[in-house]
Amino acid sequence: MTSTEVTTESEDSGPSGYAAARLRLLQGEARSGPPRRAALARLTDQWLTGLFTTAAERAGVRGAALVAVGGYGRGELSPRSDLDLLLLHDGTADAAAVASLADGIWYPVWDLGLALDHSVRTPGEARSTAGEDLKVQLGLLDARPVAGDLGLVAGLRTAILADWRNQAPKRLPALDELCRERAERMGELQFLLEPDLKEARGGLRDATALRAVAASWVADAPREGLSEARRTLLDARDALHLTTGRATDRLALQEQDQVAGALGLLDADALLRQMYEAARTISYATDVTWREVNRVLRSRTARPRLRALLGGGAKAAPERTPLAEGVVEADGEVVLARTARPERDPVLTLRAAAAAAEAGLPLSRHLVRHLSTAAQALPVPWPAQAREELVTLLGAGEATVGVWEALEAEGIVTRLLPDWERVHCRPQRNPVHTWTVDRHLVETAVRASHLTRRVGRPDLLLIAALLHDIGKGWPGDHSVAGEVIARDMAARIGFEKQDVGVVATLVRHHLLLIETATRRDLDDPATVRSVANAVGSASTLELLHALTEADALATGPAAWSAWRASLVADLVRRVAALIAGEEPPEPEPLAPSAEQERLAVEALRTGEPVLSLHTRPEAPSEEGEPEPVGVELLIALPDRPGVLPAAAGVLALHRLTVRAADLRAVELPTEMGGTADLLVLSWRVAAEYGSLPQAARLRSDLVRALDGSLDIRARLAEREAAYPRRRGVKAPPPRVTVAEAGSRLATVIEVRAQDAPGLLHRIGRALEQSAVRVRSAHVSTLGANAVDAFYVTDEAGASLPRESAAALAKEVEAALRE
Repeated sequence: MTSTEVTTESEDSGPSGYAAARLRLLQGEARSGPPRRAALARLTDQWLTGLFTTAAERAGVRGAALVAVGGYGRGELSPRSDLDLLLLHDGTADAAAVASLADGIWYPVWDLGLALDHSVRTPGEARSTAGEDLKVQLGLLDARPVAGDLGLVAGLRTAILADWRNQAPKRLPALDELCRERAERMGELQFLLEPDLKEARGGLRDATALRAVAASWVADAPREGLSEARRTLLDARDALHLTTGRATDRLALQEQDQVAGALGLLDADALLRQMYEAARTISYATDVTWREVNRVLRSRTARPRLRALLGGGAKAAPERTPLAEGVVEADGEVVLARTARPERDPVLTLRAAAAAAEAGLPLSRHLVRHLSTAAQALPVPWPAQAREELVTLLGAGEATVGVWEALEAEGIVTRLLPDWERVHCRPQRNPVHTWTVDRHLVETAVRASHLTRRVGRPDLLLIAALLHDIGKGWPGDHSVAGEVIARDMAARIGFEKQDVGVVATLVRHHLLLIETATRRDLDDPATVRSVANAVGSASTLELLHALTEADALATGPAAWSAWRASLVADLVRRVAALIAGEEPPEPEPLAPSAEQERLAVEALRTGEPVLSLHTRPEAPSEEGEPEPVGVELLIALPDRPGVLPAAAGVLALHRLTVRAADLRAVELPTEMGGTADLLVLSWRVAAEYGSLPQAARLRSDLVRALDGSLDIRARLAEREAAYPRRRGVKAPPPRVTVAEAGSRLATVIEVRAQDAPGLLHRIGRALEQSAVRVRSAHVSTLGANAVDAFYVTDEAGASLPRESAAALAKEVEAALRE
């Protein structure tokens, strides 16, 4: 039997026959697709017809029908879909007979373990319920007869459709609100790493809502690509059901590779990109359709008043307000002027987009469609006016997003910027990122538009923001690849050679400031000099500073904070001074602060650790209020081995996240006339959740960890076992490297690993066992990824030889892989 054949032999009409035929159909070689869904629906129809006929004869019921609604009504059964059924009767049979008929259908379905959504109603009851429950009415719009009285079903369909169209002014706004609430709750499918194919915005629910709008005759959705997008999501859901064996619509990380394989796709990234493209098509159609619905409903409301004012049946033409050459506003949208000639005006597309964004108006779908086919191509390099219009579009702020998405929906962006195709709908596996690569680039430009007053060349800032991650569509380091692409694209856009070089530099080094500020010792002259050499000029540094902030803000809430902003600002100040000719002073051993010296004296007196824990506000937040971004923890104790791993382990046990750490030796005179070495640790920490622990508890546990009575490794292992990690994509292995030319004062060991409780403790143990001294630690965590830099020296305080440093990196990496 092929995937599209349905057995009709009498011996296959019972439950066992249906179950066997269903299993053969789903295990066949044919992939997910409309033919298999339709075949499953026909097979189910035949089985239910047999159940209905037998049950109706036994119960003696006439004037009844079995009706499929919802997805089953559309003939789209996925492997684990519910059977949505309505038992419709004309009300002439007694209640017991109708109940007997229903039992004869429902119980065999339940016996097979199939999910069932069922109801028993007369046509009048069905209409009444639909009038009260929008979801019921939507399901009945797809009502399809399975068995019984076809005329009864036809009459109900006609009545439901008439009710839907008559009640459209009330029902459509309610449906719009329902869709918006669901989108707020479930998120946008095109940006989620684990999207719900049905409920998320741009998913199957929205596609069904568009069908309902079309059935109202108020408006119709753009049809280009919509059926294919819907089919793509349905195919993925079929494969997901078969892969998991569950009725799930959530495309979880651990199932994505298997689903991709079932659909003949290369990998999970290819699957997500296909899902995102389908969702984007549905989302764009949704935006356009609801805009048209609201326009039509507004005009219907205003028409009687307008006719009264005009004193008769005269029809007023919509007012057209000029926005730019060849571009006007009409009825709340941007459309072409009657005199516009896109085939003779290559800049018209960008001029219309810039005008729409500046006015905060949507581009008419008809305008975008027309420009996509009729507009003359821009020459290369672009003329100055085209470049200026692009900069204006990017500088319009939040309104840029909707206009850009309209251009993308018709392929205009890719024609303007060919390399955009590689980042279009490209997923980002790092959960820190809120958006796909292409949307992140646009969001960065939006953020940068708020920072243009800080820089001398806002046009270069906006273009660099749009292009900074353009290399993510290519293999290797995206910053290196992006530099080449950005250079080509900036030249294509028409920038002069010097400006092209600045844009390329900004793209190449767009991560330089944030990575250096959070992972390197800013008091080390080598750190500042390396940044100055990469940036080259004060104007480029100014642009890079703004781009760094815009990029981080557009990445997600975990990527930027007052603490990070203050570190970057400090680095920029130091680099600017060096570029201006002020050589940074060679660092001298820093004298301890008054607080550190007080703690060191107390530790010398008692011979035990002394702790101080207090909150420190940092730079003002965007609202202008000081933002507490952590807590300063100072620890002073007599110098001894094992301090770093012990302290880090205690902090991990108390669920404190380390943001920065500094270790400093302090030499104090003793009462006997000699000197004693004390160690002062300055930590910047934050509570994972809840309140901060008391300093006394931290001190007690630290003492126990140092004397060996507290087994930190065992305690951390117990906690990890009690709270197992959620299944998902397997994290890449840790990587430990030596940062070349990182410092002349110490060797910089950089650790990249999956963040986990006790990671810093494990790193500290590995370094301790290698007999090196940790001068300072710079800890950076983004989402699930930790990137920590450790400045280490030998026992004499000197940098490690190259061979020793490489061996140390291998030892630490091996320890973290255990």
